[in-house]
Amino acid sequence: MHTDVIMPQMGESVAEGTVTKWLKKVGDRVEADQLLFEISTDKVDAEIPSPVAGILAKILVKENETVAVNTVVAVIEPAITPGAGAFDKESLESLPDHGSGSVSAAPEFVSSASSIRQASVLFASPETSAAGPEDKVLSSPLIRRLASEHQIDLSHVRGTGTGGRIRKEDLLAHLRQTTETDIATGLDGQAHGACSNLPPASPSAIVFSGPTAVVPMTPMRQQIAEHMLASRRTSAHVTTVFEVEMAKVASVREQYVEECTQRHGVKLTYTAFFARAVTAVIKAFPVFNSSIEGTNIVYKRDVNIGIAVALKTGLIVPVIKRADERSLLGLARAVQDLAERARSKRLRVEDVQDGTFTITNPGIFGSLFGSPIINQPQVAILAIGAIQQRAVVRDGGIAIRPMVYLSLSYDHRVIDGELGARFLGQLKGVLEEWSEPVL
Repeated sequence: MHTDVIMPQMGESVAEGTVTKWLKKVGDRVEADQLLFEISTDKVDAEIPSPVAGILAKILVKENETVAVNTVVAVIEPAITPGAGAFDKESLESLPDHGSGSVSAAPEFVSSASSIRQASVLFASPETSAAGPEDKVLSSPLIRRLASEHQIDLSHVRGTGTGGRIRKEDLLAHLRQTTETDIATGLDGQAHGACSNLPPASPSAIVFSGPTAVVPMTPMRQQIAEHMLASRRTSAHVTTVFEVEMAKVASVREQYVEECTQRHGVKLTYTAFFARAVTAVIKAFPVFNSSIEGTNIVYKRDVNIGIAVALKTGLIVPVIKRADERSLLGLARAVQDLAERARSKRLRVEDVQDGTFTITNPGIFGSLFGSPIINQPQVAILAIGAIQQRAVVRDGGIAIRPMVYLSLSYDHRVIDGELGARFLGQLKGVLEEWSEPVL
């Protein structure tokens, strides 16, 4: 009996989803819980597993097609077993027609011994199929795809699976040792405002056949565009910029960064310091942890800090829930976890919901300051510029100090310029006079 695969509802407010990539082809064998396709919604990107084991008989929704939740996107038939024509021509033809959107159907099969032997080759599990000449390491198609996305040479990754097979955990561990995660969370390259650790931009895939080339936006880019335009239409944006000395934070971080990595397996990032400082200042200015409903200001008890993570396909903002209840080390651990799961598409819907304040870090790309757009329905967002050694006046003389510009965009409907300046002023004080222990 066939099984319908439906578009899942990734959150209560999500009404539709876009199939961004099929990870299996029609005719492929799939195991229960094996990743089947990728989707994108206005809340989160996710990889969707197969509900059952069997053969992918039909794909009904094309890549980059958007459909309502609970729409049937594919059909899975039971796998062929010796002596049973579980997936022959008649059963294929009897599959229900879910509409004209069917991309393709599986090839015809009959329950003969020869076709069964043929099927056993055609539908061999990707995990157990023989490696080709180009596959010099033991890994699954998912691992190879993730490695390609992150530009990782798998020959440099230590596999801990059977026979040295590389598992997802091995790849994530390798990611933690590279600057790829640093880019997502604003880590070590920030110390001197250096961009030398950044990987080169991917070459453009645009091919011109005339004076112009038309490339459709990805579903994620469309959703970002809609979200940003809605924010500009909704909030009265104002941006205030302060310059902050980071000498004490840099000193504390340098003192503990190695111990945190070795003893706790956590990178002590600048992002964690900023998040910790923001949670402290929000307690003194609770309106920055609010939203607007009509003519009411809704104050939020929990301080849920969103951390913008740059992906190759766009931007996503996973949320550290109750960040005000976490230590500095706890925040560093949460930042690292969310960044890794965002890049490997393992975020859950709840990981991107209920944020009350957002931090974004364009400084890792060399930006000094900017004017970030508020992440609705929040009322403020903080942008961190590049931390750079600059000449400043101290005690009547010139000194070299690590400096950073902080840009705060806020909704003028509820926050005036005076309050925005006071918020940044107190944040500046917390960072410049840092006294909280790390461990």
